[in-house]
Amino acid sequence: MSKLRSSRIRLAGAAATAVLATLSLGACSNGSGVQDEGASAKVQPSTSTSQSSGASASDAGSDSSSNSAGSSNSAGSSGNKASTNGSGTAAHTPTSKAPASSDAKPVTCEGSNTKTVAAPLSRPLNHMLLTVTNTGSKTCYLYGYPAVRFGEAQSVPPVIEDSQPQAVVTLQPGESGYASVNLSAADGSGTNGHTVKSLSVYFQGRSGNGSVGTGAHPSLPAKGVYVDDSLKVTYWQQEMEDAIVW
Repeated sequence: MSKLRSSRIRLAGAAATAVLATLSLGACSNGSGVQDEGASAKVQPSTSTSQSSGASASDAGSDSSSNSAGSSNSAGSSGNKASTNGSGTAAHTPTSKAPASSDAKPVTCEGSNTKTVAAPLSRPLNHMLLTVTNTGSKTCYLYGYPAVRFGEAQSVPPVIEDSQPQAVVTLQPGESGYASVNLSAADGSGTNGHTVKSLSVYFQGRSGNGSVGTGAHPSLPAKGVYVDDSLKVTYWQQEMEDAIVW
């Protein structure tokens, strides 16, 4: 009995020892596992941080390159400006000066700066058209009406007052002004009719008192023109149509 009891006690003790060993090993295994997982968890954020740092460094490098490129462009632009402006002073394109006021001031139209042509008209009947063209380099004013002398006449014919324009006729270089001459009465009621073969045209100044400058001597048809005491002229007109309606 004593041997059997002793054997059971030893078996029970061995079993208890085995159980304790198993529990100890399990406990150690679980603790290590948790610690290992904790260590690996710490490594992962470290790797992520490293990647983030790398990206930041890359971005910084890009920004640096961009800034460098921007600086380079700015420097290039500054260089271009410097080469364009030379000493750094803003370059100005020279502008042409306006002509002197004396050169631009209009003058009076007269024989020396115009050309006068006399042309008999078939319509209106017994009319002649005077055309004065500015041959000068300046604008000229054609004041009043033509003072005409046919042949050896001692006086000039009167003007048709109703033909006076609202403004002074102004001729740019190359432009023309007009006046018509009623040579004789269309119905034959005029007196002292005769044929003339020469004509002189004189120009009025701004005051309208007498002639200024030199006169013009336009040619007439070889057979001459017929005039009588009804002879009269219109004011100078800007348009030909306004001259031949009278």
